[in-house]
Amino acid sequence: MKEKVNHPKHYNVGKIEVIDAIQDWELDFCLGNVVKYIARHNHKKDPLTDLKKAKWYLDYAIKEKERLDAEVESRR
Repeated sequence: MKEKVNHPKHYNVGKIEVIDAIQDWELDFCLGNVVKYIARHNHKKDPLTDLKKAKWYLDYAIKEKERLDAEVESRR
């Protein structure tokens, strides 16, 4: 039986697992998902869907950063 929870095959392509890079780089939830979906997209049945998910999370992170920056700027 293929492992679906702990270290499935598409998690272990290359020298490190994506989760280790995300933690090492101290990425938040959204940016961690961007990295995850991009890193794994070519190892999934539907790579385009994973790229679209990565884009969705990146767009969300950009909007949130812009919102927070505007909030800080408005306090000055």
